[in-house]
Amino acid sequence: MDDHRVLADAIGLVINGEPDLRCVATALNAAQARALAAYWQPDVILMDVRLGQDDGIDLATDLISAVPNVRIIVLSAFIDQALLTRSLNAGACALLPKDGSLDEILGAVRSSTRKGFAIDPGLLRTIVRAGADRHGAPVPRLTPREADVLRRLADGADAVMIARELGISVLTCRGYVKTLLRKLHAHSQLEAVVTASRLGLIAPTRRG
Repeated sequence: MDDHRVLADAIGLVINGEPDLRCVATALNAAQARALAAYWQPDVILMDVRLGQDDGIDLATDLISAVPNVRIIVLSAFIDQALLTRSLNAGACALLPKDGSLDEILGAVRSSTRKGFAIDPGLLRTIVRAGADRHGAPVPRLTPREADVLRRLADGADAVMIARELGISVLTCRGYVKTLLRKLHAHSQLEAVVTASRLGLIAPTRRG
């Protein structure tokens, strides 16, 4: 969904050129988006933040409530921490720059999940730089297992996925996550990843 018809149609053509994907419709405003989403019940929606006079994040919240299991990928030319926070709170599964590659968009469509959040590496670096005023904080010492869990959190995996990959119980995995939040003085998993990246504990990369 994009308020620039040429861009919306171009992305639709690219998606329809993939053997495993299908673009069922494009919308240029919130009213069209609501009607088309209700009719088609799509699996994934690519959502521009700016839809003329409409706000794409507010619309994303409405569509997630109206369309069961839909996954929304937010696209924006203006990415900052505030937009990331709004996208997360709205329930989106990814935030990507509009000037990113088509391969990145297609990859996000294929790998999108309601249980995780894909972060563009450039966005993560921006957030890290924005928190540069916190430099000088001590670097916490992590156990090898805590480091494993942290890296997978940075990849966008949730506790269930991490537990399966590491061969541990979900309860044990959640215990590691709580420990990481405490050691990194973070209030959320995303904040923990951002802090860990700034401290050099992980590289700012994304799964896929």
